[in-house]
Amino acid sequence: MQKRILVVDDDSMNLVRTKMILGKYYEVLFAESGIEALDKLKKEKVDLVLLDIEMPKMNGIETFEHMKEFASDIPVIFLTASGQETDVVSAIKLGAVNYLKKPFQPHELMKRVAQEFERK
Repeated sequence: MQKRILVVDDDSMNLVRTKMILGKYYEVLFAESGIEALDKLKKEKVDLVLLDIEMPKMNGIETFEHMKEFASDIPVIFLTASGQETDVVSAIKLGAVNYLKKPFQPHELMKRVAQEFERK
C-alpha cells in the first residue's frame, strides 16, 4: 500500500510542485491552511506531513502544536522559506523529524521523505 503524505502550504504552486515530485511514489493529499490540515488529519490516514511554517491565520508551528493533541505519532517535516533559524529550532524542539528550506531541490525532498519512511 502506498504511503500517504499530507502537504500543507498556502501557496498552490508549492502544492502542485510537491505533488509532481512525490506523486509517482506516494499518495499526496493537500491542505492550504493549518485549519484544513487538522481537519484532514482527523478524517484521513496519513503517514507523513510536510508542513509550511509561514501561513496566514495559523502558522505551521501552531498547526503542529494542535496536531500533537491527537496525531502525535505522525512524523512532520517542516518546509520553510524563512531564513529565521528560530523557526527551525522551534520546530525541531517540538518534535519535527526534519526540515527543508524552500526552494528545495526535488532530489533533496525525495531523500528526506524516503529517509523518514525507512525509519519506520
